[in-house]
Amino acid sequence: MQIIVLFGPPGAGKGTQSEFLVEQYGLVHLSTGDIFRSHIKGQTVLGTTAKSYMDQGKLVPDAVTIEMLADAVTQNTGAKGFIFDGFPRTEAQAIALDSLMATLGECVDAMLALEVPEAELKVRLLERGKTSGRPDDADPNVIQKRIDVYNAETAPVQKYYEAQGKFIGIPGVGSIQDITNRLRAAIDSL
Repeated sequence: MQIIVLFGPPGAGKGTQSEFLVEQYGLVHLSTGDIFRSHIKGQTVLGTTAKSYMDQGKLVPDAVTIEMLADAVTQNTGAKGFIFDGFPRTEAQAIALDSLMATLGECVDAMLALEVPEAELKVRLLERGKTSGRPDDADPNVIQKRIDVYNAETAPVQKYYEAQGKFIGIPGVGSIQDITNRLRAAIDSL
């Protein structure tokens, strides 16, 4: 089983790139954002809690995120592997992911981090906000808050994977195909 953490700030292209990697490698894409939105749409207790944080541009608490993700993983135990998109966002979540994978006799193979300058992220998110219907992509203040939260709380997770020799930085600027090729080369070298 291949376990990839696709990492990067909001607007880095994780969702777009995940689609190509899922097709190429036959992995299950687990996006915490998609899982949150599904719970919000279904008006679950976890979804209501997640929404209250997301609307403010804040991270959803670890306990809520981990419960939703563990459920999604256990529904796909026969998969060739997983691409985790938007998770882990804290060191505690990275530790929880390692524990979850250990219950399946697996471990994370690599963290592939899409590296994109902040100015480019803002342009991408505002553009996405015009078509996505997501309020967190349409408000420049919420976008800045999301980037600030990422830099302060999520970016440090990189050190966790660096310490394990599993971090690989990928330039996230250029054509979609160029970025996909860089990610494929990294995965194929694992």
